[in-house]
Amino acid sequence: MNTLVEDSALVVNSGIEQPPMINPNAAALFRKQPQRRLQLSDYVVGIRAGNVTILSKAITLIESRLPEHQALAQQVVEACRPYADNSIRIGITGVPGAGKSTFIEAYGKILTAQGHKLAVLAIDPSSERTKGSILGDKTRMEELSVDPRAFIRPSPSAGSLGGVARKTRESIVLCEAAGFDTIIIETVGVGQSETAVHSMTDFFLLLMISGAGDELQGIKRGIMEMSDLLVINKSDGSNVDKATVAQAQYQSALRLFPTPESKWEAKALTVSSIEKTGLSDIQTQIDAYLTLTKTNGYFERRRREQARYWMTETIEEALKDGFYQNADIAAKLSDYEQQVLCGEKSSFTAAKELLELYYQRQ
Repeated sequence: MNTLVEDSALVVNSGIEQPPMINPNAAALFRKQPQRRLQLSDYVVGIRAGNVTILSKAITLIESRLPEHQALAQQVVEACRPYADNSIRIGITGVPGAGKSTFIEAYGKILTAQGHKLAVLAIDPSSERTKGSILGDKTRMEELSVDPRAFIRPSPSAGSLGGVARKTRESIVLCEAAGFDTIIIETVGVGQSETAVHSMTDFFLLLMISGAGDELQGIKRGIMEMSDLLVINKSDGSNVDKATVAQAQYQSALRLFPTPESKWEAKALTVSSIEKTGLSDIQTQIDAYLTLTKTNGYFERRRREQARYWMTETIEEALKDGFYQNADIAAKLSDYEQQVLCGEKSSFTAAKELLELYYQRQ
């Protein structure tokens, strides 16, 4: 049998040692590095520079219920307040299914195309189980959410309406300090949220649809009286004639209301958010309203009245939080609730005794 010689072509050299298939440093590369905790100056500088990431973190700070977060959030809001009050605040509400998000996206794209910077603060209904947002307005405004001149912030409405509204008002201050000249606050369109949004906006728009039953009985008179403009959406296709009839009916109803303090006569218009028709008329009405109210002094007077209103609302919210966070109340609250459930105490007696206990500990 022949033996192989060392210089034979059949000899396999050892070759170059191959590197490992997995980078041994990969774990270190992907290991999450601890982030430096932002300080007050970081928030203020970032917000003033228009950094939407810092702005989002600051709003999250406002929404947090942790005492240390709340304290820092108030410092951020106060530091940004001198740079606020320089935007137009528009409240938008409407019946469920009126197409509020579609309308805001269509109208918002017009604003950003004109060079405006738009912030949309959407009070989103919350899941009773998870307390998270149900509708997810940011995902439903696909074009506007990627517009570099727009900022969309949905906030779940879990918790008391007063608390959510206060946080929204503080978020307005931060958005204005970040350079957004138009702020839209969208409500869920149910409950008493319309009143809260009306108390923090300059212009209030009510969005409606036709063919949803009796046009004049389909919404509370109080909401119509608050409105500066009533818009019938989805005026397209076979719905155009219905929308025109609804417009005439609403316009007749608006004439029955007394002249408001602003001296502005509200109108009813039709639009199609899908076909992008009638949207320019919306801006014309808002511009005319602002010209009138700034000329007759109502605009500034209303802003001052709103500031006073939110002072009292903040006091009430703080008192309520202080009550429930009190250690003595927390220790006895469940017992009192059980006594009320069992019929051993009336609701009023239990509330009176708990309040007396709270004031004794102050």
